[in-house]
Amino acid sequence: MREAGAQAPNPVALKLGYAGLLPFLIGAALVWLVHAEVQPYATLLLAGYGAVIVSFLGGIHWGLGFRQQVPSPGPFVWGVVPSLVAWVAVVMPAYAGLVVLGVMLVVCYLVDRRAYPRHGLAAWLTLRFRLTAVAALSCFLGAAGS
Repeated sequence: MREAGAQAPNPVALKLGYAGLLPFLIGAALVWLVHAEVQPYATLLLAGYGAVIVSFLGGIHWGLGFRQQVPSPGPFVWGVVPSLVAWVAVVMPAYAGLVVLGVMLVVCYLVDRRAYPRHGLAAWLTLRFRLTAVAALSCFLGAAGS
């Protein structure tokens, strides 16, 4: 049963969300399949995309903050944390940075589990869980293969 005023995921957003997993899956596979001399490029490919997505997830909270009736700094402060962590993760060695990105994807999901229902967005959490699980696992597999 959907909560009153809940916004169901847009069908286009569902398709784009699942399509957005392709760079994670391809990146993780490449880390394991390419020759050693090009593996740093594969890990950078995966880490760069992971950092972009982690930053995107933080940015969603700025949008939620703009919708507030009573302004609170919380969504804006949290919204920059994922970008800062992702920025550092990208310059770390891949075996560590990809783990940081995978953990950050999970942390973003856990924050969203608390925030989304307050904004009538609980219906998005199933999609968010699925995307997070595959994306984080891809980062962890990439780290293990680097």
